Amino acid sequence: MSFALNEIAAGKVIEVDVTGKLTKEAYAEFMPMTEERIKEHGKVRILFVMHDFHGWDMGAAWEDIKFDMKHFNDIERLAIVGESKWEKGMSVFCRPFTTAEIKYFDIADVEKAREWIEADM
Repeated sequence: MSFALNEIAAGKVIEVDVTGKLTKEAYAEFMPMTEERIKEHGKVRILFVMHDFHGWDMGAAWEDIKFDMKHFNDIERLAIVGESKWEKGMSVFCRPFTTAEIKYFDIADVEKAREWIEADM
């Protein structure tokens, strides 16, 4: 698994790039940084980019559920960028777990996703 975090727009936007299967250890990196940005900005925007993505292991799935419950109102926009139909379905699956505006983009449109996530800031 490959996992990278990048801050954009002075930390108000967090770009997460994932390849392979997301692990609990990746959440150990993601959560503190994201929570710090939420503390600083109130609400953040997340750009989640998947390349050859294979989902979550059980530990990561549990961490994701806990994060979503804790930060239900703290994500303003969520752009999901992927390569397959099931990844597109994630944009629908995520809706009950957040008040964020969610939009899916194909990997070929990653620049459009970046534009959308930063629009109106």
